Amino acid sequence: MNNPDISTDKKMSDFHHALKIVDDLCIGCSKCMNICPTHAIRVRNGKARLMDNRCIDCGECYRICPVSAIIIEQDDFSRIFNFKHRVALVPAVFFAQFAAKHSVEQITQTLLELGFTHVFEIENGARLIRQETRNLLAENRELKPLISTFCPAIVRLVQVKFPALVHHLMLLKPPLDAAAIWFRHHLEQHGARRDETGIFYVTQCAAKIAAIKSPAEGEASPISGVINMDEIYNKVSAKLKDGEEGLAQTTGTQVTMLGAEDVLWSLTTGESSQITGKRLAIDGVHNVTNFLEKLEQEEHPAFDFLELRACDESCAGGVLTTENRFLTAERMRSRARRCAAILPEKGSASLMHFDDEIRPLLTIAEIKPRSMMKLDEDMGEALRKMKMIRQIMQMLPMVDCGACGSPGCHALAEDIVQGRGMMENCIFIQRRYEQKGMLKPEVSAEIVKKIWGANKIDNENK
Repeated sequence: MNNPDISTDKKMSDFHHALKIVDDLCIGCSKCMNICPTHAIRVRNGKARLMDNRCIDCGECYRICPVSAIIIEQDDFSRIFNFKHRVALVPAVFFAQFAAKHSVEQITQTLLELGFTHVFEIENGARLIRQETRNLLAENRELKPLISTFCPAIVRLVQVKFPALVHHLMLLKPPLDAAAIWFRHHLEQHGARRDETGIFYVTQCAAKIAAIKSPAEGEASPISGVINMDEIYNKVSAKLKDGEEGLAQTTGTQVTMLGAEDVLWSLTTGESSQITGKRLAIDGVHNVTNFLEKLEQEEHPAFDFLELRACDESCAGGVLTTENRFLTAERMRSRARRCAAILPEKGSASLMHFDDEIRPLLTIAEIKPRSMMKLDEDMGEALRKMKMIRQIMQMLPMVDCGACGSPGCHALAEDIVQGRGMMENCIFIQRRYEQKGMLKPEVSAEIVKKIWGANKIDNENK
């Protein structure tokens, strides 16, 4: 009997993914398979396998992997030196990774010493997005709730798991893109050539890397490259520990003074608290999934605006952060209080002179659904497969044990129908077939080996 490996629909596999599985390290423990909110992972031949059309790059698998077999790809740091003007686009979360004794100015200066010519905080774009969000809410009174597109993992979650809600996604760029567009325009106004300017995003998030490489709306990103926050943190931290806080001033644009609301934008409620009307903020991808299931079934009050974030404590809990998320959030709130005392007005007034030129660039094209539940392009064939899934489900034990290498019985039924699995993958079916003389025990053992790897079966020393 053949045991089909994971295959991905070619029409659905053009999402870029920052998450990669290193086969040599993977032990096939199934922890990643069981935690994935979109059932995007299977175990075959003792290794985790990613289904491209389902993965939303939320990073839950990265967090839980006990052997660090899941990595997050990034651009090589040396790429920044391909550009004359090297901009570090940094989130406020990054500065909150460091103890209070290290000021924003010291950290910024260290980034310049590493080779960047300019440092600009992403939250500088929040003021523009805040106003545009209010405008969209006013213009779309009949289409409620509007769902924030700040978190790219949530955008992809809606695309693949809740496609009926795609039209609720707010067609507006996040502050990340707004800041990049603004600063690129700023440099051009001062004589910098576009091809000489590299804008590099220091990210705490795998989904943002994926969104930059493959935007949901299909438009090119204004970001030149992406660098993992943990790598930059280590570089900056090493210099600060070496006592280089007092570096000589380096020519370059440093962080603009943010308003208190801007600093808090990337934390839970940071966005929704600045919007009028009935709004709700939810963090944690599994919490969001549970809520969207109810929203899809219209089991909800009439919300105007939804702030949905994949990580606990939102960006403070990003998978590439190094500090405790609660401590990070508290440092950001402390900074917001200091900013409020220094700059009582909301937002950075120094940015306002570009508003009229930037605002038309902040909207995005329509986001298309990418349903992972779509069984076939042909409607008749899809209905036939749906009927087959129901029939197979009646034969399966419905215990969701995962021993078949799929995350549950429904996932196995779908895998069988799509040619990615077979009935005999289920150990309960194996025993049933053996009792009826339809399957030999040695054949059952071979099936288990093809799922979980021969080492787990044959290695007597274990």
